[in-house]
Amino acid sequence: MSFRKVNIIILVLAVALFLLVLHHNFLGLSSLLRNEASDSGIVGFQPIDFVPSVPRQAVDGRQEEIPVVIAASEDRLGGAIAAINSIQHNTRSNVMFYLVTLNGTADHLRSWLSSSTLKSIRYKIVTFDTKLLEGKVKEDPDQGESVKPLTFARFYLPILVPSAKKAIYMDDDIIVQGDILALYNTPLKPGHAAAFSEDCDSASTKVVIRGAGNQYNYIGYLDYKKERIRKLSMKASTCSFNPGVFVANLTEWRKQNITNQLEKWMKLNVEEGLYSRTLAGSTTTPPLLIVFYQQHSTIDPMWNVRHLGSSAGKRYSPQFVKAAKLLHWNGHFKPWGRTASYSDVWEKWYIPDPTGKFSLIRRHMEISNIK
Repeated sequence: MSFRKVNIIILVLAVALFLLVLHHNFLGLSSLLRNEASDSGIVGFQPIDFVPSVPRQAVDGRQEEIPVVIAASEDRLGGAIAAINSIQHNTRSNVMFYLVTLNGTADHLRSWLSSSTLKSIRYKIVTFDTKLLEGKVKEDPDQGESVKPLTFARFYLPILVPSAKKAIYMDDDIIVQGDILALYNTPLKPGHAAAFSEDCDSASTKVVIRGAGNQYNYIGYLDYKKERIRKLSMKASTCSFNPGVFVANLTEWRKQNITNQLEKWMKLNVEEGLYSRTLAGSTTTPPLLIVFYQQHSTIDPMWNVRHLGSSAGKRYSPQFVKAAKLLHWNGHFKPWGRTASYSDVWEKWYIPDPTGKFSLIRRHMEISNIK
């Protein structure tokens, strides 16, 4: 056999081997891509349940999907259930609920949803990895309450809803009385990643607040004695906003790296103590106030009628409560507790827990008093 023929044979074998290796790598890459597409447990989030149930007859499946994110903690699970029920029954829109919880609550939540009138809802349960918060939060004995990890889920919306361009975040202590589509259609100004309800100008504040001091200004949340806060040149008298209900432009959120910005200020607070010592609200509020300073749109104030969880809520008239699009029991008193205002309105949407783990505190009290 000539030397030339030997070279040709070697070349053919080499090409064949190359094609075989290339084919193997392609199969491996395809498998990897399939796994990534099916497993969206990114950066500490693990979707563990998805129910693509047949939409209700009134729902047009061709409508744009409305992602609604709600944190569902074990001790407040009845609140999340009532919120979901009220949203679902007041809209014909194609709503997808993203329910963020901890590992130990997922089975309880799933059993509650599957054995009630909420069987027809479309939802995804997403577990929150508390390791995400390491180095970003610390216990503050002056606040009297331990850190609640799920309150920070709102910081990670683009990861929770990876394919959406827009989403709604809501606390679990709310009831929706209007069509969620109207809130979803809130116009956001160019460059704005979120729309909130401002404290000073809200309908509920006008009805309730008289001489509230610093409770609704930036100085009520941030320590202006700290040089790092002063360097931001944010006016201390700037009206704060409530982060318990907001609409997010997730495209803009990703573009501006809002999550990274929020985490930056969380870490700096751990190191330097930047929040006010007389914090007017949740520890989730200060970093949001900094990141969204003069860079947020506003929602219709009737879509976040709040203070029902404080004594101030008693000042609302029944007519005003009925007209509200969304009722928010922010504050110490929850509608499943003892002394919240208009808890009867909330209870209309509550569905009893089939497992018996969650029950209304005041109902227990009433039974005890009868006995």
